[in-house]
Amino acid sequence: MKRKRFLSLTAWILVSFLAVVGCNQVASNTPDATSSPQAQATELTISAAASMQDAMKAMEPIYREKHPNTKIIYNFGSSGSLQQQIEQGAPVDVFISAAEKQMKALAEKNLLLPGTRKDLLGNEVVLITSQKTTGISNFQDLTSNQVQRFSIGDPESVPAGQYAQEVLTALKLYDAIKPKIVFAKDVRQVLSYVETGNVNAGIVYATDAKSSDQVKVVATAPKDSHKPIIYPIAVIQRSQNQEAAKEFVQFLSSDAAKPVFKKYGFTPLNP
Repeated sequence: MKRKRFLSLTAWILVSFLAVVGCNQVASNTPDATSSPQAQATELTISAAASMQDAMKAMEPIYREKHPNTKIIYNFGSSGSLQQQIEQGAPVDVFISAAEKQMKALAEKNLLLPGTRKDLLGNEVVLITSQKTTGISNFQDLTSNQVQRFSIGDPESVPAGQYAQEVLTALKLYDAIKPKIVFAKDVRQVLSYVETGNVNAGIVYATDAKSSDQVKVVATAPKDSHKPIIYPIAVIQRSQNQEAAKEFVQFLSSDAAKPVFKKYGFTPLNP
């Protein structure tokens, strides 16, 4: 009898032990309240024209105040290079181009999410020199002997370079000064060349000039000398975070974002 009671007691202890272990395992595999927000975090990759770096970086903390579980990853570069990356399958959620050409090319290949494309911002084309440079006050001065080298973005892939070429052609200067041109990979490289004195002058966006205290604007291109400068934005079709991406696009057109863009010299285009 005692042996039977001993065996029964042993069996009961074993069953109780297994039950406790099982409960602990279930508890350990169940996410608690503190871990769930982390698990739900969303990462958005934004490919944006190089000229937007300062404005977009300033925009991020404002956006995250209302969307704390969304992490923004920026990819800046020339619009042409960013277009090619998207065409080659880069994991991009939102694209902001400095010209309509690149966005149109993606639309023709059905790479944009329907209904998300819109015109976001406007800009201006300006001629800049270093703060110390004198004797250059307009585009015609680029033909003078004082200007040995000047820079624009590569017109093949850099919208700012395309606009610069249009301006110089409209002013009947391009052919005469083409031997002096140093082509840059993006508009920020043009700015750097002028800042460091590697060139005597450069053509950039007004927003880029505003970002540096080492350069000065000596002339603004006539509006009829180039196509309207429009920065379109859209969600990429293959985005794995389409709803979050659409929210981000909507935010950039909101009243909360407009003062930031204006601060950095952009003109918001959406009402």
